[in-house]
This record gives sequence, structure tokens and C-alpha cells, in this order.
Amino acid sequence: MILRLILRRLLFLCLVIWSASTIVFFIPRLSKTNAIRERFAELSRTGGFSPADLEKIIASYSQQFGLNEPLTQQYREFLGNILRLDFGYSLNRYPMTVTDVIMAAIPWTLGLLLVTTILSFLIGNLLGALSAWPRAPVWVRTIATPFVLLTGVPPIIMGVLLLFFIGFKLKLLPLGGSYSIGIVPDGSWTFLIDMLMHQILPALALILGSVGGWVLSMRGMGITIQGEDYVNFAEHKGLTARTIFRDYYLRNTLLPQATALALALGTVVTSAIVVEGLFGLPGIGQALNSAIRSNDFPVIYGIVLFITAAVATLMVLMEFIYPLLDPRIRME
Repeated sequence: MILRLILRRLLFLCLVIWSASTIVFFIPRLSKTNAIRERFAELSRTGGFSPADLEKIIASYSQQFGLNEPLTQQYREFLGNILRLDFGYSLNRYPMTVTDVIMAAIPWTLGLLLVTTILSFLIGNLLGALSAWPRAPVWVRTIATPFVLLTGVPPIIMGVLLLFFIGFKLKLLPLGGSYSIGIVPDGSWTFLIDMLMHQILPALALILGSVGGWVLSMRGMGITIQGEDYVNFAEHKGLTARTIFRDYYLRNTLLPQATALALALGTVVTSAIVVEGLFGLPGIGQALNSAIRSNDFPVIYGIVLFITAAVATLMVLMEFIYPLLDPRIRME
């Protein structure tokens, strides 16, 4: 049963990646715009290329990228390259490949996403559960209310507000970038502390905008199970409030939240990309913004496909984590 489930989920993952790859391949080709011509036409306006030289460059790149071949042949080669994790060359950073661009940006995005997602999930669920727990102190509800009010503020707006008040007005934290000018990225404590200081504002923009949603959903789940028989039975057994809250209350409300986390992964990744562009972090968001500004279409397509595959993979992994959260679930 477990093997059948794993194979079924892997087949679903492959189907999602194939669908995304097909869309990424065909949609640009439905347009009459030539990505290579657009890119070098833009460079010719500032670089002084002659028309004859420009046509030779475009013909050379078109042959190198395989654009002169039939569409079916291009599609087969494109799928084969995807299987080898070869997304082609970057037009703006040639001879760097798209994979090199993505690999250089992943550590920054992954670090920001891991920290903000885990912190917002833990803080939001804990505050939501405590705010619905009848025996919780009043100050817990007081702390949870501001986070709920910030739920409707998009992360990009939250980032602008933090930049203006904390970075510009109060000058408590850097305005942007990955580390200060003049700091050598050598792994020393000076570099690490400076880098962490630059990550605080973008992390706060993502956390403050998402904690309130977890608080609301967790509070609703907590109120729902307060009258359940197993909670009342635990209270009649004389168990301590901490044991009831941890083993009977919190654990039974965690599974729907894990499902919500899997569904929110796409939004979380998108928000992180937008915030990275705002704060100038050298992550996937900055690479995507740079590719859009320079008409670097291979990088744009590669990043979109990479994000789609990553989110689909995370959603499949979350399904295998469910039995660890709730033993009543079986992989059947």
C-alpha cells in the first residue's frame, strides 16, 4: 500500500512538472516576439551594433539555442534538457547557464523562506491556540490582536513601511542589500552578523503579514474542539492543563494547519520573491526581476519552472508528513 501511494504521488509530481514544462515551452512560442532579437535590439540601441552585425549575432544565437529547428524537435530537446536540469544559457549573463543563475540565488531564498515560514507557522499557531484556550492568560489575546490586524497588509506594503520607519526614519537596520559595502563575505563573525542584520527587515515583512492568518485559523480550530468528548474526558481524568493543551488540544488542531501550510506554499514563495526584489537580496526574486528588466527569457522560464516544481514537490512531501502528526492516518 505504501509503495503504491509513493508511486502514485511521484506520478502526480511528474505530471505537474511535465504540464508546467509544456506551458513554459509553448506560451512564448505562441507570440511572434523573438526573444533573442528583442534582447540584442535593445543592446544595439546603446552598443552601436550595425544592422549587418546584429543579424549575424541573432542568426548565430538562434542556431545555438536551436530556434531554427522544427517545433516538435525543439520540444523534444527541451524536455530532454529539463530531465538533465539544463535550462539553457542566460542571454544577459552568457556564458552562464540558467542553472548556474538559479543555484547562485537559491541559498538566499531558501534561508529566508525557511526562517520566515517556520517562525510564522509556529508563532501564529501557538498564539492562536492559546487565544482560544479558556485557561490562557488575558495578555495572550492582547498580543494576538495586532497580528490579526496586520493580516490584510500585503508583504510588499509591509516591507515598504518597515523600510521607511525602521530603516529610513529610525535608522535601526540597513535599508537593503545582502551585506554592507566593504564587508568581505569570508564567513567571519563580522560578515555573518552584518548579513543577519540585512535579513531582519525582509524577514519581518514576511512574518508580520502571515502570522495573523495562522492565528485566526488556529483559533477557529481550537474553539471547534473545545467541546469534544476526548477533551472533556481528559479534564475529568484530572490531567494537568499543560498536558491537555499539548496532547489533546494542540495536537488535534495541528493537522488542518499542516494542510493549510501545504496549500499556502505557493503564496509564501511568491511573497518571498517580491520582498527579495524590494530589499535587493540576491535571491530568486532578484534574479527574476533582473531577468525581466533585461528581457532574459531563458532565465524567466527557468525560474518559473523551478518554482512550480519546488512547490509541487513540497506539497507531495507534506502529504507524507501527515501520518507523523496524526497516527490515525494511514498511508493507504
